[in-house]
This record gives sequence, C-alpha cells and structure tokens, in this order.
Amino acid sequence: MANRTTSHYSSSDFLYESLKRHFGFSQFKGNQEEVIRNVLAGNDTFVLMPTGGGKSLCYQLPALMMEGVAIVISPLIALMKNQVDAMRTFSMEDGVAHFLNSSLNKSAVQKVREDVLAGKTKLLYFAPESLTKEENVEFLRKIKVSFYAIDEAHCISEWGHDFRPEYRRIRPIISEIAQAPVIALTATATPKVQLDIQKNLGMQHAKVFKSSFNRANLYYEVRPKVNATKEIIKYIKQNPGKSGIIYCLSRKKVEELAELLVVNGIKALPYHAGIDAATRAANQDKFLMEEVDVIVATIAFGMGIDKPDVRYVIHYDIPKSLEGYYQETGRAGRDGGEGRCITFYSYKDIQKLEKFMQGKPVAEQEIGRLLLQETVSYAESAMCRRRMLLHYFGEEYGVPNCDCCDNCCNPREEFEAQEAMRLMLETLAVIGGGFKADYLEAVLLGRTTNLVKSYKHHQLELFGAGAEHDAHFWNAVIRQGLILGLVDKDIENYGLLSISDAGRAFLAPGGAFSVKLVADHRYEEVDDEDSVAAHPGAKGGAAADPVLLDMLFDLRKEVARKSGYKPYVIFSEDSLKDMTIYYPVTLEEMQNNISGVGEGKAKRYGQPFIKLIARYVEENGIERPQEMVVKSIVNKSGNKVFIIQSIDRRMDFEDIADAKGLTMDELMDEIEAIVGSGTKLNIDYYIAEMVDEDKVVDIIDYFTEDAETDSVSDAVRELGGDYTEEEIRLVRVKFLSEAGN
Repeated sequence: MANRTTSHYSSSDFLYESLKRHFGFSQFKGNQEEVIRNVLAGNDTFVLMPTGGGKSLCYQLPALMMEGVAIVISPLIALMKNQVDAMRTFSMEDGVAHFLNSSLNKSAVQKVREDVLAGKTKLLYFAPESLTKEENVEFLRKIKVSFYAIDEAHCISEWGHDFRPEYRRIRPIISEIAQAPVIALTATATPKVQLDIQKNLGMQHAKVFKSSFNRANLYYEVRPKVNATKEIIKYIKQNPGKSGIIYCLSRKKVEELAELLVVNGIKALPYHAGIDAATRAANQDKFLMEEVDVIVATIAFGMGIDKPDVRYVIHYDIPKSLEGYYQETGRAGRDGGEGRCITFYSYKDIQKLEKFMQGKPVAEQEIGRLLLQETVSYAESAMCRRRMLLHYFGEEYGVPNCDCCDNCCNPREEFEAQEAMRLMLETLAVIGGGFKADYLEAVLLGRTTNLVKSYKHHQLELFGAGAEHDAHFWNAVIRQGLILGLVDKDIENYGLLSISDAGRAFLAPGGAFSVKLVADHRYEEVDDEDSVAAHPGAKGGAAADPVLLDMLFDLRKEVARKSGYKPYVIFSEDSLKDMTIYYPVTLEEMQNNISGVGEGKAKRYGQPFIKLIARYVEENGIERPQEMVVKSIVNKSGNKVFIIQSIDRRMDFEDIADAKGLTMDELMDEIEAIVGSGTKLNIDYYIAEMVDEDKVVDIIDYFTEDAETDSVSDAVRELGGDYTEEEIRLVRVKFLSEAGN
C-alpha cells in the first residue's frame, strides 16, 4: 500500500469507502468510528465494548488501511484461527491474515514469514507465549509494525476473571520489537481492572472508549440448583432447534452432561481443554455450522466465537466472578434477538470454589474471595439483576424495573429500610474508611472477632446495634447503599468501603429519604440437586401434592408390612416426595425420574405405587409433567460398573478408591447410591475384615427392629460410642442391599 498521511487515512470519504470495500458495511456500529479514527491518528486507544459490540473491526479495518503489519495478541489458538479465517473471507489474498503459534509446523511458519516479508499480510496474530520467543522478536524487528492490538486485555489483570500471567510480559516485549501505538480491547472490565490494564501496558494517557454494558435483549434468571439436569433437558426440549451453550466448571461434569443430553435425544457435544485439539476444533465447527444445537463447555469455549444466534446460555455452575458471568452470558443474542441467561445457584458451589483456592498465594486467595462474594451478592439479591450488573461495571441504570430479569418480572414484597440505611451509614462513618463489607457487618451484628478487638470497635456504642437482623440483611443494605451512591468502594484497594458525600447528606438533618428493600433469596435450604424441596415445578412447598404423599406413605407401610421390612427400606421419603411432583405411571418413568429408585427397586416394589398414582391422576384430572421423562445414563458417574465388578472380585475398598481417585467417604457415597437405587452388592468379605461380628449383629438388629429411618447419625446416637460411623455405614449397606433389593 502506498504511503498515505494520517489525515488521509481518517478522512470520512476514505474511511467509509474502506469499510464498504473490505467488509461490505455502509455504517459503523456504536462508537466504532471514533475508535478507528483514534487508531488511524496513531494514538494509544483503550476499548471497553460488550460482547457483540464489534470490537474486532476496531483493529481489523485500521490494519487493512495502514502501512505495515498490525500485531494482534490473543489468548487462544482457536480464537486466532477463527479471526484469521474470517479475515480471509473478506479479502482476495489468503495471506492478508496469519497466526504464528505452537500449532504450526516449520514449513507453515516459513510460509507465514514469507507472506509477511512480501507485504501480503496486514494482521499477524500471536499468543503472548509465542510473542516472547527470541526468534519471533528477531523476525518482527525486520518489519514495519503499524500498531499492536491486545485482544481480551482483561487477561492482564489479576483482578480480571481470566488472568494470564504471560499477558503481563507484553509491554516489555513490544518495547523490544518496535515503538508503535497500542489498542487494548476487552468486553469486561471493572474500573479497577481498567486501571490495572492501562498501568501495565504503560498507556495511562490512552483515549478510553467505553460502550454501555447494557444488553437490553438479554433476560437474566437465577434458579436454585434443584434437579438442575432435568430442568436443563426440559428447557432445551421446550426450545427445539435453538442454539445454546451450557457452562460447567469441571471437565467431568461437561462430559457427563453432554452424554446425558445425547441420551435424551438432544444434539450436543462437549468442549474442554482436556479434549484433543482436533476433536475440540471439530466440535466447535459443528456448533458453528449448526450440526449440533448445544455445546456443553468449560470456560475454555466461547471467547470470540462469532455465532450471533445463540439463544440461551445456561450456567450449570455459578461462575467464579461477575466478569466471567457477564462475558459468558454475553454470547447469547449477539444479533439483538432473543437471549436467555439461566444460572443454577447453590451456596455449596461457592464453598467448592473457595476450597479450590487453598494452596494458592494469599493475595490471590484474597482477590478470589472478593470476586466470589460479588457473585454471591448478585445471585442471592432480589434487586434488578441488570441494575446490579451495570453498577458492578461502573454504569448507572436509572430505570427502576428492567422488565427483563427474574427479579423484575416476579418482584418480591418491598419494605421500608430508611432506618437500617441510617444505622449502617452511621456505623461506617464512625469506624471510618479502610474496612470491607464483612467487617462492617461484624460491627453491626456485634461479632467480637480478633480484628474487631484489635481496632477496639467492640467498645463502640453502635457495636451490635444491628443484631436484630442477620448478615444477609446487612449485606443487602450495604449493596443498596452502593447502588444509591451513599457508599463508595475504593477502586485501588478493592473492597474497602467509605461513606460518600451523598451518604453524609443522608445523615444530615432532613437529608434522609425513603429506601426500599426486598428480602434476598435464600438458597441454602434447596442446594442439593437430588432434593425435591422447593422444586420450581412444585405446587406450594416441600411436596407438590400433600394428599398423594399421605396416600403413598400409607401404601409404603402396607408394602413394608407384607415384606417384613421397615418402610424406609422400600422407598425413602425423598423418593415418595419425588413421586408427588412427577406422577410416574410406568416403571420406566419411576426409575428415570425418581431419586433413589433404580431398575431393581422399581421392578421389585414399584408396581403398586404406579397403579395408585395412575388412578389418582385420572380421578383428579392432573396434567403430568410429560416432558420430564428423562433417560438416565447407565454408568452415569463413570464409576458404577467398575465398583460393582471390583466388589464382585472381592477387592479391598481402599484399592477400589485409589483406582478411581476417590476418598473412602466418596467411595461409600457411590456404594450407598448403587444400593439405594436397587442394585444388590455383597460386601460381607470386607465387613468381616473391618467390623467385629457382634457389632454387625447389633447394627442389623437396630435397623431391623428399632430404626424409624436409615439415618446414620441417628444410629450413632442410639448405638453409642463403641460403634463408629464407618462401621455403621458398612453394615447399613449390607442391610439395605439384602432387605431392599
């Protein structure tokens, strides 16, 4: 390309002519034009633009217009490949865009370098790891660099949701290569992350272009994690042919869920970093080409994926941060059409994520916990979810009801909280800035922690003044204070609270105003996926149908009397509650949909129960949830068959556990689940080694004669300290296997 002056590059006629010629568009989107003009003028540029806003064009068009090669730094090989393929569709010259990374062999690398030196290439993509290689640095010194584009720039920040340490080495490397303007782009950055990115890249004086984070077409919903897999299958079957992404935190869950969807007639594929690169790329392509409807993935999937018509994003597990949540949900409805974002939430998942942090550096743990706390606040809050998300990213949303999230569409009852707000602000004013929300809560609640004592705040008159409420309540008050601008959160020292000028005005005589709050959601009671309490489909509480539940209890007693076993041996109470929700009328429905009921137990005891349910359904004109005939995977956990075969071979339990990487507790959970669903196991050989014969007799007598339930903790209390929990669990498995199966 011939040399052109900067003013010619950015002249309106030339700019729009280039946009039309290269990309076929007549108009720019949002603030793309301003961003591109700033890049063409040779200035450092920071672009904060939500997913689907058109970030890529902000560096692709200037690269095609300017002399030299734009160096694009991107975190994922799959993302680079997509971008390069897309650029080649816009050009007659295949060499217009290339990437250099570890996936290329020597001859491919040589071809790339030849095209670059021949002037054919306008965009050259690198992973940060590849950019730091000496041979690449030497090569890049030979060419004219038009500018550096750092995509997914949030990876630079430890406060970001996808921190990559190698991203922090970018500035010194590009300084070694050649001086040129820098454009940093990201879809998600809080004010803290933005400052961190600019500081690390040495571009504090860059012009910042910040688009609105509001995605008006997205519907946000958080559901309790109860029967989540069934809920997901139900939703997908109600939306046939629509494209969707389901995110899980673990590779194992990705594989299990993808397999379960396929068994239930849904076209789905897994995607995670443990799958070989060729299969991963093939699965991604099948999703993009609409050969499959659903991708079940870890966070490794989706960054920069150009599929505008993803209609739903489901989070089976809550993400580690709101940045991650926002970016992943942002992959829905990029074309402006329907986009539903459904998240299943259980506080147990938060506790699991906290455990994963153990062993990491203290500073990293602290950051991780603060990010998790923001996620908990979002999930449990009854406030408008859109308003909370936008506030988190430093944007105000003045509309009181977005009418496009579960909290706004199903509002909870409000109550006046002016006095609570006053008390919180007064306490914050007294203790001063420099403390986080959990510390302020401790003072309000009157908790004498070591930290509180060290600051002598337990001696304050206000100490414990809010003890009539709990931590959930004060968390909601503090959150509302932040939203209303009465409380400030320090950006540099993440999480430290201080009272704002508006907060002081609120405390001044005549300055208070009405503050409305709603009770937060409480998910702790319903966070077991196999539980049926408060199931979304239940009609009013623990059991969908209390009349049917009473009838099933009576039938269970009758069957137990005839069989000579305790009622709980026939079916557990949870199984009966499940039956009052799903109304199974065939043995197949019973074993597929009812927790704790496998094929053996269904065949042995199920017939009278399905007859009773069928008669009840017909007599009362009940519409059954037909769509919930969910097929299960025979070897759902991947361990069941191995455990059964190992016990048949009389293997030591510790050897079985070691072979599958399980703790003994986890192995016993698996064995109890196998027996509970109706499979018979003979573990006498192991019990003979581990439990005294007299104890075995006593434990079986207890469960046969005295026990009202199969609770281990009740058995420990009744039998006394000579009997360990491990012994009771082992013998209970023997009892349930012989009696119930």
